[in-house]
Amino acid sequence: MTDTIITERVEIVDVAPRDGFQAVGPWIPTETKVAVVEGLLAAGVRRIETGAFVSPKAVPQMADTAEVHAAVTRPEGARLCALVPNETGVRRALEAGITDLVYVFSVTESHNQGNVRRPVADSLAELERVFELGRDVDGFQLRVNVATAFDCPFEGRVPSAAVLACLDKVTAHGFPMEIGLCDTTGRAFPDQVADLFDRTQRAYDGAGCTWAFHGHDTFGLGVSNALYAYQAGVRVFDAAAAGLGGCPFAPGATGNTASEDLVFTFQNMGVETGIDLERLLAVAEDIAVLPQAATGGHIRTVPRARALADRPAA
Repeated sequence: MTDTIITERVEIVDVAPRDGFQAVGPWIPTETKVAVVEGLLAAGVRRIETGAFVSPKAVPQMADTAEVHAAVTRPEGARLCALVPNETGVRRALEAGITDLVYVFSVTESHNQGNVRRPVADSLAELERVFELGRDVDGFQLRVNVATAFDCPFEGRVPSAAVLACLDKVTAHGFPMEIGLCDTTGRAFPDQVADLFDRTQRAYDGAGCTWAFHGHDTFGLGVSNALYAYQAGVRVFDAAAAGLGGCPFAPGATGNTASEDLVFTFQNMGVETGIDLERLLAVAEDIAVLPQAATGGHIRTVPRARALADRPAA
């Protein structure tokens, strides 16, 4: 990282209700999911993944995504989005009135087969249908999540050239979108994160894309990787309250970077998040007591007075 101090505001997208809850075995009642989403909104989080339109046989916890989304009372300007892996998921989401979507595919064949049960080429080809379905829908917004952009649980470190080859096809449609580069396994390293974002932003400058980073904290590098992405120009970050989550189809990948860890770090650097850390920690505590919830993060376990104290003077 350079010595330049940057303090531009960031947006934290909390994915605990989707990426986090999908990894929890015991059924979480719909009203509990709604309470968590509304708690995050009350804390100032303005973008939340409320669930996913996937096969309930593959991911049973996501079966009530439409009900959760419909039941949440949200403030003006808040965005509730849902993950979709294919055209069927897109249609189900649009029928439920959800127009803020996250389409996901993996760079590597092995993970794409495990995660969405088809070749990468098929996922990329179906994006055109997604664009066609959403093009004339009022309020349609699309994020394309590129899983295994840094490392694959089956194939190891992923060459940046493979990521760029996929993005060539994604951006060729000329559809405005946000692109999320995902550290699916938590095994990305800060220099790798910075380098890939630098390459992609230069390669697709002018393509109508904005960028986001989805990090995991499996090896304790979640916050560091986010900071290197920030230095590379990224301003949107996925995280999960209580560090909940992990991809069921990525063996060994533990929780997402904790939202409260990112908020604590950015705010103490003078970077505005718009999130109330004390309220966010209260939601994280509620999540942590869910049966069989594999939580993580650090700030939640620090004595609360110390976590909320102002940054010490130099």
